[in-house]
Amino acid sequence: MQAALTHKGDRATGLIYATVGAVAFSGKAIIVKLAYRHGVDAVTLLMYRMLFALPIFLGMAWWSGRGQAPLTRKDWLGILGLGLTGYYLASFLDFAGLAYITASLERLILYLNPTIVMLLGWLLYRKEVSARQMLAMAISYAGVLLVFGHEVSLQGSHVLLGVLLVFGSAISYAVYLVYSGQMVQRLGTLRLVGWATSAACLFCIAQFLLLRPISAMQVAPPVLWLSLLNATACTAVPVLLVMMGIKRIGPAAAAQAGMVGPLSTILMGALLLDEPLTLWVLAGTALVLTGIFLFSKK
Repeated sequence: MQAALTHKGDRATGLIYATVGAVAFSGKAIIVKLAYRHGVDAVTLLMYRMLFALPIFLGMAWWSGRGQAPLTRKDWLGILGLGLTGYYLASFLDFAGLAYITASLERLILYLNPTIVMLLGWLLYRKEVSARQMLAMAISYAGVLLVFGHEVSLQGSHVLLGVLLVFGSAISYAVYLVYSGQMVQRLGTLRLVGWATSAACLFCIAQFLLLRPISAMQVAPPVLWLSLLNATACTAVPVLLVMMGIKRIGPAAAAQAGMVGPLSTILMGALLLDEPLTLWVLAGTALVLTGIFLFSKK
């Protein structure tokens, strides 16, 4: 009886971790949109986010690597490659795209990530795609197209550029997921994430130094506070929460808990950014969530 109660408590705790982590992840887009109101660009904003996050990720990598075998040259090359595609490029394209589209549409596009991973698996490894998965994909993409069409009618053709940038971000992160499998098994999730994100932080800082003068670091104080919040509450903390959730309830249940992410983004966008909360947005979101649920269901 006691074991059953403990198991139930672990599942409840895991569900809370996964849900809070999903909501915190979703807050990233809101913070970026708020920072853009102070005249900062994507290169500078991303640099500050990664600058503040770097010590956290270095600490994560060190902590998870204690007592483990040292990294080989091949490991370091793999970490640099995954950091470049999975975190640096994905983050930059995402930040750039948010300058043109709403936070709600951005979150719906990124939520298509499992379908992109599946398509890459089919293209690269000829993995089988079932009819149900194809139907689920069609439903999900129809939801994104519905919200996209509504947003274009309100804000103009520049929305297409934002969609392409964010979709490129989703593809970049999907590439990371496809190619990180073997390294995760060898190094462990926390250690790989810690080093790959640390590498991405250095790439983002180097990008700023190459493309912007040092004087561009002078930004409005709210940008610094928002970047610090983004680096901690919306980047490092959610990574740990979701991982602790997966450990207790498994990846499938954690993914289902993550469905609260797009909904929380829509609500925060309406409350904090005055983004339109219309039937078109709600209908598109319902289609995306339904499609991804069917896609992920065994």
